[in-house]
Amino acid sequence: MITEKIKKYTGQKTCGIGDGGNDVGMIQSADVGVGIVGKEGKQAYFSVLKFKYINKLFLYHGRMGYKRTAVMAQFIIHRGMLISIIQLIFSLMFYYVSIPVYNGLLILGYATIFTMFPVFFLIFDEDVPAEAALQYPPLYKTLQKGRELTMKTFFVWTWKSIYQGFVIMVVGVAGFDEPWVNIVSITFSALILCELLNIYSDVTKLHPVMIVSQVGTFITYFLAALLIPSVDLFYIFEPDVIVKIIVIAMISWLPLHIVKWLVRRYDPTENEKLMKRMKNKK
Repeated sequence: MITEKIKKYTGQKTCGIGDGGNDVGMIQSADVGVGIVGKEGKQAYFSVLKFKYINKLFLYHGRMGYKRTAVMAQFIIHRGMLISIIQLIFSLMFYYVSIPVYNGLLILGYATIFTMFPVFFLIFDEDVPAEAALQYPPLYKTLQKGRELTMKTFFVWTWKSIYQGFVIMVVGVAGFDEPWVNIVSITFSALILCELLNIYSDVTKLHPVMIVSQVGTFITYFLAALLIPSVDLFYIFEPDVIVKIIVIAMISWLPLHIVKWLVRRYDPTENEKLMKRMKNKK
């Protein structure tokens, strides 16, 4: 009852923490319920063995959960928007022709096995270890402002999609005098490489699982290319074609990566300032 009234009259999110059977109602009605192992632990979103573990649940797991979810959500939006921009640029360049630039198998592969695992394994990213998060609670406080997932960040990712889609298609078509079937192989390979490079722009600390997923994605793409007629596997392994793919991918990725590095260095967010101050104290 009290929890419902707090939610109604303050408009704030609530957290219910209980260690007895009489707390079940409160835990269930709260936005986030935490049970100290017992009957109510089965009714809660989260369950901890001891009350002292709540600090770690909020300051580390809660913080990292929010940051990882924000990055992953925006990356998935970017991934879908990028392939749409490429299709749009293709249609504009070829007099509004109503055919897809990539066939169904390529689109299916792009949305799943070619990019899925590197994006999913962003959940292993970690900007600070658990000990540091507990030692510097202000790191959690800065995230309460909700600046990791806003309209501003959405438009940044939208601009990123527009720029990269434009570069991949325009440079791939206008920059190289190739038959259309080769253009498909070059631009799609550059697209996959660009998406894998984008991962490195948004992770703070590389995890071994991320590296394995990147290598696995390359291997999967080349194996799948044997079964997809739209991609000539032997052609994209020619030295001059590899150079073309790398050039397109770097033009689409490197400028944005440099801009992001400069912004982080010379105009860091409040959260990044705290992290830098924390590292300097060590």
